[in-house]
Amino acid sequence: MSLLSLPVATLGTPRIGPRRELKLALEGYWAGKISSRQLLEAAAGLRVANWARQHSLGVTVIPSNDFSLYDQVLDTSVMVGAIPEAYGWEAGPVPLKTYFAMARGSQGGEHEANSSHPNDAGGSAAQEMTKWFDTNYHYMVPEFYKGQTFRLSSRKPIEEYEEAKALGYQTRPVLVGPVTFLKLGKSADLAFDPISLLDSLLPVYVEVLKELAKRGAEWVQLDEPCLVLDLDETTRNALQRAYGCLAKEVPDIKIMLATYFGAIGDNLATALELPVAGLHVDLIRAPQQLSQIECGARADLVVSLGVIDGRNVWRSDLSALIERFKPVIATFGRDRVQLAPSCSLLHVPIDLELETDLDPDVKSWLAFSVQKIGELTVLAKALAGEASVAAALAASDLVATARETSPKIHDAIVAPRMAAIDDTMRRRTSAFANRAEVQRKRFGLPAFPTTTIGSFPQTADVRNARAAHAKGKLTDAQYEQFLKAETARTVQWQEDIGLDVLVHGEFERNDMVQYFGEQLSGFVFTQHGWVQSYGSRYVRPPVLFGDVSRPKPMTVEWWRYAQSLTKKPMKAMLTGPVTILNWSFVRDDVPRSETCRQIALAIRDEVGDLEKAGATMIQIDEAALREGLPLRRSDWKAYLDWAVESFHICSCGVADATQIHTHMCYSEFNAIIDAIAAMDADVISIETSRSKMELLDAFTAFKYPNDIGPGVYDIHSPRVPEATEIGDLIALARQRLSDSQLWINPDCGLKTRKWEEVRPALVNMVAAARELRKAS
Repeated sequence: MSLLSLPVATLGTPRIGPRRELKLALEGYWAGKISSRQLLEAAAGLRVANWARQHSLGVTVIPSNDFSLYDQVLDTSVMVGAIPEAYGWEAGPVPLKTYFAMARGSQGGEHEANSSHPNDAGGSAAQEMTKWFDTNYHYMVPEFYKGQTFRLSSRKPIEEYEEAKALGYQTRPVLVGPVTFLKLGKSADLAFDPISLLDSLLPVYVEVLKELAKRGAEWVQLDEPCLVLDLDETTRNALQRAYGCLAKEVPDIKIMLATYFGAIGDNLATALELPVAGLHVDLIRAPQQLSQIECGARADLVVSLGVIDGRNVWRSDLSALIERFKPVIATFGRDRVQLAPSCSLLHVPIDLELETDLDPDVKSWLAFSVQKIGELTVLAKALAGEASVAAALAASDLVATARETSPKIHDAIVAPRMAAIDDTMRRRTSAFANRAEVQRKRFGLPAFPTTTIGSFPQTADVRNARAAHAKGKLTDAQYEQFLKAETARTVQWQEDIGLDVLVHGEFERNDMVQYFGEQLSGFVFTQHGWVQSYGSRYVRPPVLFGDVSRPKPMTVEWWRYAQSLTKKPMKAMLTGPVTILNWSFVRDDVPRSETCRQIALAIRDEVGDLEKAGATMIQIDEAALREGLPLRRSDWKAYLDWAVESFHICSCGVADATQIHTHMCYSEFNAIIDAIAAMDADVISIETSRSKMELLDAFTAFKYPNDIGPGVYDIHSPRVPEATEIGDLIALARQRLSDSQLWINPDCGLKTRKWEEVRPALVNMVAAARELRKAS
């Protein structure tokens, strides 16, 4: 990087490795195949590679401590000693077994080789997990209580800074800010505000910052994305108190206060008053806030401009960015500006060059983490007036023009269908009470009907068969025969244990979004475009580049085959339009609402064909509906209106006797319960086991009338819950719901679990339901 160029910063980079090296190491450790030393060596190798990659690409402000074995919020809980008593830790360095028990739970008696804490005879449930703001990344929810104290219990930020320094990299350590950390947590005492613990927490942050300053750190990045939320005065005052304390106690280190995912908005005055050396702002999600910052920033405040999209995969129009930001640089001066992505690059894949099978035109429109950093360095040189980037700018101009005019993004059949959407497509024929009566007579299910959410374990055999088929080592007929055998075994097993409503297991599906996207127009898929969802769970989001339609039925034949194996109801399984949208990298040239309605029309076609084929229960999963909710309450209505409308478009064309199910992942439902009720699904299943059914309170307060399946088995943990434990959760659910509403099911699909976990867990779930029926 030229000395004339502007500083280029990254707020964080993907931690998983270009070939998912972290996943392989983690799962090897959990299975007892590698030691803790080998796991930590693999992690160190990934950190070294990340620092070297950024340095070679011209990054001048390289982060450290952005790496995590599981989750950065969990790392913060461990750093400050916010470890619940259930995990058996009292003092000293926090063992890996404790760390992973918090993340994944532990099974008493060493059920899994490296998952249990040695002091944990009966096993412990994992901490609650929920979405990181409005992303598809999940964090482990910190647990707080009145009078809680904190102490430095992990030196990870300090150790990783020293690790980078020893390799010749002067890094900017990254920490979750103290106020955001407390805001992200929860307490069993609903009347208790964790923000009241700030004064107890701050000494740990002071100690960490002093240790970093002592070792030569010049800057530290404190992430306070809570600043883009609706904040009360208590939280604003907490921010002022926290950063006043840090500035006073550690004057030798500069703080870059990082905000992202939206506009600082009415919190801007608070942010600009804080005694920090720098402020990062997201100018992708909230470009309008720049003028306010130009007017209100102190003369010595360094402003980090988030000018490259850290959450989507499209190349930037560099010429447009230069035109936009030249006057900004002139206003602030070069010494007061850093160029950066809008947020951490954790949310995008690592390197586009690994993709060898993408459509060449679409590939030319894309940029992953490595390419985005490259764009930043070109932009920095161009804004500094360097002529060496002329060719790169010309290439950017060509791509921008080619994408805008490409015929590949337009489908002639879509516009007329969009124009034909009317009110009859947005409502069921009858109210729920009438439908429910018709459905009860049709199905004759027992009280507390049992079912699962859809998928069953994708074993090594399933994955190997899919890979062999992709490589041509299995013919289409051989692969279909294999999948039918897996489906038949799973259907028979469900019948054997006594589940009331069955699923086919989804062995033919690689991913709940990708499977559908591969059969819809307007999508492309990557080979190595992995991003982290949580822990070792990575996903490859589809790239939605153009208009969406359904060329032919997608699931009908697999449903028909599965139903032929049983007389019990077989749910047809679909992914809903909002979830497909929110779990894809979505085109940025049309409104998201328009794209969502296009997907809804395609799913409506599939629902109609399933019903014609004889499907009587159709599940349309909207796992990500809550996740897409805007961070500011003032923006909620517009989003929920088109999200609910999209669900109606795809689900409301069926007869009263056809039962529509939906599923939602971990969410705080209180704020959107009106919208959930407006969706009017006959049955909704939700993840509730980790919250001990607290998430049902929203449905209770609302007097939600439709049927509900609260999750009673935490599928994100390897623990096998006993029947009594499941029975206790059902009892908590019965305190909140009427018996006639209640379904019994796991939290989510079982794809990522092992059969040796799933078999006993579901047997216990069915046993708990049977005991309940006897007692009732």
